[in-house]
Amino acid sequence: MATQKKSIAVILSGCGHLDGSEIHEATLTLLAIHRLGAEYQCYAPDKKQFHVVNHITGEEMAEERNVLIESARIARGDVVDLATYDPANHDALILPGGFGAAKNLSTFAFDGPHCEVDPDVKNAVLLTHKAKKPVGALCIAPVILAKLIDNATVTIGSDVQTAEGIKKMGARHSITGHGEIVIDRENMLVTTPCYMLDSRVDHIADGAENLVKEVLSMAG
Repeated sequence: MATQKKSIAVILSGCGHLDGSEIHEATLTLLAIHRLGAEYQCYAPDKKQFHVVNHITGEEMAEERNVLIESARIARGDVVDLATYDPANHDALILPGGFGAAKNLSTFAFDGPHCEVDPDVKNAVLLTHKAKKPVGALCIAPVILAKLIDNATVTIGSDVQTAEGIKKMGARHSITGHGEIVIDRENMLVTTPCYMLDSRVDHIADGAENLVKEVLSMAG
């Protein structure tokens, strides 16, 4: 009898590292999930992006976009409204980074340790945590876990200011390098720094694979 594949929910925050999901981190996470023998379902909140940024100039653009619709670009259309998320349908949850995690999924980019987390994101993370299922986060997304989960241990690499913000939220920060992960076994969290460091795309692939491998191991 064939063993049922593990299912990982992946929360996207748009499309593009300056105003949504970091595309390399998201795509390489999805690749790692399949290469390690699991399946995924992408989710995103159905809401307006904080803003839209020209990824050539870095300047804000005078238009509006929707997080769910933009996330569909990465998911090739197969993305579900995060409001419908049920941890019973999945074995784990992963949040790729990009500024969307700090602008659309939370307000960390503007409010630092005093940030708020989008209600659907908060619900998904806390319900998964309560169900004792692992949660992974890449790049800047670990700040969401630091905000929501008591005494979490996470990494965003070595950025001093962000690490201080994590500590002010009551979490612990561990310094890491390219491709490395931090494992919080008590809280079933796995984090990796990705583009919080001066990284190449192969570093991102290493970090994503190491994180997914540990998340699947925790999922049993």
